[in-house]
Amino acid sequence: MRGLRRAVVAVAIGGVIAGIVRLRGTDATPPQQGGWRELEGQDLT
Repeated sequence: MRGLRRAVVAVAIGGVIAGIVRLRGTDATPPQQGGWRELEGQDLT
């Protein structure tokens, strides 16, 4: 029973930490340069 209680607490703490990390990461802006480009000539080999 004690091991089950520890496992539940560990999962709960992990969920809280994951939620905090996820919420803090929402303010990141996507890259403004770069991205995909069409391949031509020697780029295809």
